[in-house]
Amino acid sequence: MEYNHKEIESRWQRYWKENKIYKTEIDKDRPKYYVLDMFPYPSGAGLHVGHPLGYIASDIYSRYKRLNGFNVLHPMGFDAYGLPAEQYAIQTGQHPEVTTRENIARYCSQLDKIGFCYDWDRSIRTCDPQYYKWTQWAFIKMFNHYYDIDGQRARPISELIDHFAEKGTEGLNVASGKDMEFTAGEWNAMDSKQRSDTLMNYRIAYLGNTMVNWCPKLGTVLANDEVSEGVSIRGGYPVEQKLMYQWCLRVSAYAQRLLDGLDSINWSESLKETQRNWIGRSEGAEMRFPLTDKDIELEIFTTRADTIFGVTFMVLAPESSYVDIVTTDECREDVKGYIESIKHKTERERMIDKKVTGVFSGSYAVNPVTGKQIPIWISDYVLAGYGTGAIMAVPAHDSRDYAFALHFGLPVIPLIEGADVSEGSFDAKTGRMINSSNSELDLNGMEVKDAVAATKRYIEEKGIGMVKVNYRLRDAIFSRQRYWGEPFPVYYKDGIPEMVDESKLPLLLPEVDKFLPTETGEPPLGRAKDWCTEDGYQFELCTMPGFAGSSAYYLRYMDPDNDNALVSAEADSYWRNVDLYIGGIEHATGHLIYSRFWNKFLYDIGVVVEDEPFKKLVNQGMIQGRSNFVYRIKDTNTFVSYGLKGGYDVTPIHVDVNIVDNDRLDLDRFRAWRPEFNDAEFILEDGKYICGWAIEKMSKSMFNVVNPDDIVERYGADTLRLYEMFLGPLEQSKPWDTNGIDGVNRFLKKLWGLFYKGDSIVVDSNEPSRDNLKSLHKLIKKVSADIEAFSFNTSISAFMICVNELNSQKCRSREVLSKLLVVLAPFAPHITEELWHAIGYDYTICDAQWPSFNEEYLKEDTVTYAVSFNGKARFNISVAADTPREEVERIALENENAAKWIEGKTIRKIIVVPNKIVNVVVG
Repeated sequence: MEYNHKEIESRWQRYWKENKIYKTEIDKDRPKYYVLDMFPYPSGAGLHVGHPLGYIASDIYSRYKRLNGFNVLHPMGFDAYGLPAEQYAIQTGQHPEVTTRENIARYCSQLDKIGFCYDWDRSIRTCDPQYYKWTQWAFIKMFNHYYDIDGQRARPISELIDHFAEKGTEGLNVASGKDMEFTAGEWNAMDSKQRSDTLMNYRIAYLGNTMVNWCPKLGTVLANDEVSEGVSIRGGYPVEQKLMYQWCLRVSAYAQRLLDGLDSINWSESLKETQRNWIGRSEGAEMRFPLTDKDIELEIFTTRADTIFGVTFMVLAPESSYVDIVTTDECREDVKGYIESIKHKTERERMIDKKVTGVFSGSYAVNPVTGKQIPIWISDYVLAGYGTGAIMAVPAHDSRDYAFALHFGLPVIPLIEGADVSEGSFDAKTGRMINSSNSELDLNGMEVKDAVAATKRYIEEKGIGMVKVNYRLRDAIFSRQRYWGEPFPVYYKDGIPEMVDESKLPLLLPEVDKFLPTETGEPPLGRAKDWCTEDGYQFELCTMPGFAGSSAYYLRYMDPDNDNALVSAEADSYWRNVDLYIGGIEHATGHLIYSRFWNKFLYDIGVVVEDEPFKKLVNQGMIQGRSNFVYRIKDTNTFVSYGLKGGYDVTPIHVDVNIVDNDRLDLDRFRAWRPEFNDAEFILEDGKYICGWAIEKMSKSMFNVVNPDDIVERYGADTLRLYEMFLGPLEQSKPWDTNGIDGVNRFLKKLWGLFYKGDSIVVDSNEPSRDNLKSLHKLIKKVSADIEAFSFNTSISAFMICVNELNSQKCRSREVLSKLLVVLAPFAPHITEELWHAIGYDYTICDAQWPSFNEEYLKEDTVTYAVSFNGKARFNISVAADTPREEVERIALENENAAKWIEGKTIRKIIVVPNKIVNVVVG
């Protein structure tokens, strides 16, 4: 009986589905383990072989934990909202729900063919109203809460309203957009609109003005990762920075908790550092610089208060509210032109761009410590979202300030002894201060750290500033001017935003005649008929962004059919949080920050029991494409093989890797591939056309995309799974090369040969030999450690070695081979399930028990010593593993090879390194 992967895999996939082998329920008699994949966006292109890498890894780990007695939750769903589906709808007129549903069906089919142990009964898709009902619900809760800084948690907005009515803002320490002060009397005298506007300053979900990436052609705000070099990734349309009034989430309120939480989770240090940098905690001082000609002060934040004596100019972000105030009439046109010229650049691009640009505002401020007038400039290297959007520039000790000063001829004053600023800034934060004194503050001679502390004390005593902690983390922009997204549960009554009653959720996405903005510039929902409440109040026309649905999806998997809660208390207290999360490094900031924030908010209001959602996180690398090239002789339709191209003037052309086998081109399929190659001619080497190759990103444009369906059809899902793991360490990027897959497929056939001879099972009940047990337990130990370390590639090597050893030992022992199957089952579930039943088991291998290894079987019976004379190895001896030291010496000296090295010499010393070396020192 030959190994027939098609028949085997279809049979067991059907068996698993019909018998609900992967169905997961709460089982308090077993410990839980929650394994989660970052769920995919279902694009029309379907999966390529790079996509399943992380899924295979999580599947192996899930199966392994189940075999170790855990109740494993391993779900899968779809991040179904997104700009690509909407743009396709605009182009074709087809509703994005239709294409999304078709794409999801294709993804499910592809995933099922690979044999994943997903509990599909728990599957979710973010465009399902029964799912986004809970995103809308969470938004309402955020709208109705504020953040108490002293208590470090969200509190009901009703408590804040009561405080305002009794005390105004007195005694409050809460997260807000701007500092506000008013009395209880002033609050009580406010009308409904004034109170609404005031509360917006404190709500966790709020309406506010913020700079966004606005794409006029797409008619929507774009996230930073949807923009590159000033244009949209989707379509390549110009993108500009624009101030818009829209919904935001006060993520910044949770900055310190997001930072502190990193200490309690098992993530890589590099990933934690990425998050720390994104959150960007800075301890410093906020100082006020008065304008010379107006009764206004500019606030700046600095981490280096000690450098105040070296400030020679100030810089404002182009978006800063100060710009309009400081710009003089003489400079207004220049300033306007400059802001127009840089508005297409995203903040991320501005942070990276080293080109110096800027414009003088016409105004001056007064250095509050030195009393000197300093010019105020405007430049895009300063960002509005960090601090106050205004900086004091110290060019001697900051590289970007130095470049700006050099470009515009501004003074540079060194403040640290020995600082050479003739060719660049002196960025070191240590040394003794110079040029830093006035009649009341003398920093000269102090070490930098002491000068920082002294300056902070001084500015607080003089009332010109205050010590403050600042964060780079920005509030999340939560509005999108798109159709295909979650509707906001918001309506407007007399210009005041009101929340839809929770009992009326979900608020369904309405139908529209087109998926474009209206003729008057409103978002596509402006086209919906009767998009209003029963009382005629209009609903919000924007929709939520893609990350809305992905921020808490892991919780819904715990309890997907619950109509009364996002997740029940019972389900949440059992599953608690994700034990292992696997996904791409591209989500290191956005998704992971937002998910952690969302979870912490739900923790604050008592919905979840864990403060952190993801205990352990592993980033898988990328599988790159292995491109192939043909070489066309210029001005001809003749192609020369790779090894002969040196004699011709050729143009390399990407060729579809699916018509290439082991770098050999299928000439007939190539001619049929594209019409212009119908009459192509070839210069061959040894009768073959050999293609060139290169490692590149897997992409349609490079014709190097490999469909996993094709691999499964030809080699089988188990081969695909093993090969993807065999390519290299999970965390690293590595190239796909179909040429190497045959070796893995041969391994499975060798495994099959251990169990079958012809059509007969040859497994017996005989006692295993010591060599059999040694091979098996060596494997169990190795694979157990490898899986825990996510070192799956080395496990594949261990399987190959073990199967080769057992074959050479002619092992047929059921005791050994059954355990071999269990250890291999997480990696190759189909063939192991088939052989498991073939040798007599009547239950699924998924419910077997992971074997423990016995160190006794790993002990060597004999050991080999290298025998050296004066440090030079001359021969080896083999002795029993428990041979005493004195006996090892005797055997070494009596060996026939020893005589010529000791003849006529005196043995001075014998050194024995146990189980390794005997060194005889002679003289």
